[in-house]
Amino acid sequence: MQSALTERLRSKRLVVFDFDGTLADTRPAIVAIAREVLMEHGLPEERLKDVGKLVGPPFPQAFTMVFGYSAEEARVITNEYRALYWRAGARAWPLFDGVGELLRDIRASGRLLATASSKRQALLERCIRDDGVFDLFDLVWGKQHDDRGTKAETLAEVLGRLEVPAEDAVMVGDRHFDVEAARDNDVACIGVEYGHTAEPGELADAGAVRVVGSVRELGDVLLGA
Repeated sequence: MQSALTERLRSKRLVVFDFDGTLADTRPAIVAIAREVLMEHGLPEERLKDVGKLVGPPFPQAFTMVFGYSAEEARVITNEYRALYWRAGARAWPLFDGVGELLRDIRASGRLLATASSKRQALLERCIRDDGVFDLFDLVWGKQHDDRGTKAETLAEVLGRLEVPAEDAVMVGDRHFDVEAARDNDVACIGVEYGHTAEPGELADAGAVRVVGSVRELGDVLLGA
């Protein structure tokens, strides 16, 4: 059963990646910068333990989801956060070890590559260019506007722009948001745990068809030995 599933995943023509926690190890910078901004806004230390939950959901909504800020407060905090994150530069979004090689191998296999990210488009493009892999992608697609576009809609846009049917695509992501977006589009999703962003069991419970613990294991699932 597992081998048949793996063969089906390897046959998908389009591989769509989330960015944060999937392609790039952005959690340390996101957590550090968010802590700095939230402390400036008076959030007590005991509540800062939840800051890691900001990795995954879209901003500014994430600050409302995790910390209960109003929409206006979340917008203000997000603007301050983004200014600091942008200035942090490439050190804030390094690829996980082995990801660059994996992307090149997928590309060499003749398959299509895309991103579906909750990062704003301009920042996402900068990150991927800084990481030296922009030219490997057929489409780099992120959030187009803070007030519009769910992760499911972002993925749907990727499928539409590349004219690939859902059954011929696979999503790769690190949080339940990615798995749910894939499910809403009838796309299979591989969950990754090497970024340590998901809670134990989160990805499987959300419906990921496979959950992997390393970039090497992800490569085995997508490409084989």
